[in-house]
Amino acid sequence: MAVLPPELAEAARRLFGVRVDVAAGYAELLATDGVVRGLIGPREAPRIWDRHLLNCAVVAELIPSRASVVDVGSGAGLPGLVLAIARPDLMVTLIEPLARRTAFLVEAVEKLGLTASVRVFRGRAEEAVAVSDAVPADVVTARAVAPLDRLAGWCLPLTGTGGRLLALKGASASGEIAEHAEAVHRLGGGRAVLRRCGEGVVDQPTIVVEIVRERLVGQATRLASSRSRSRRR
Repeated sequence: MAVLPPELAEAARRLFGVRVDVAAGYAELLATDGVVRGLIGPREAPRIWDRHLLNCAVVAELIPSRASVVDVGSGAGLPGLVLAIARPDLMVTLIEPLARRTAFLVEAVEKLGLTASVRVFRGRAEEAVAVSDAVPADVVTARAVAPLDRLAGWCLPLTGTGGRLLALKGASASGEIAEHAEAVHRLGGGRAVLRRCGEGVVDQPTIVVEIVRERLVGQATRLASSRSRSRRR
């Protein structure tokens, strides 16, 4: 059972508002089906609220109103599904290549009553760039997916110029920013900025690396041009 610990109740209500019961339903799905299907480790079940739901929900403070969000490597829906619960104004697309994970996501979206604002795309980020009408998105999110250079290569093409990548990271964030600055620039990204989300709300703020896409490069430029011509027709 993924019971909301009393000491986290105030933070949960603040972050999820009237949808705190929907968040509780999602926590229960993670602790039961999520564990059975191997999406969440058994040892994670007692910490679903603080380690997963609240950790992801605080990132909503970086996302503008009524934004379109693409979540890459969504897995069990973290952070994309959490953001969709916390922010009903968002349109969220969950990108996940593995069938067992996408099956869970589709079922979770239906059970939680989120079909109007959440879609599931089975495939890789590179495939979504070419075929998904959710691209370009205002914001692209990813949590514990890959090092920053590879992540930028997958995620920046999913947003247009001025769009943002929000990468949820751990203690290595500062080192990754320095190590991969040249690669991020080459991929069209601006200077990576470290954000600490949820200060004053949760005990351990979530570390997020924010990268604004400053320009289109290579294949992305050609794809954007092609889509623009198609829309004019």
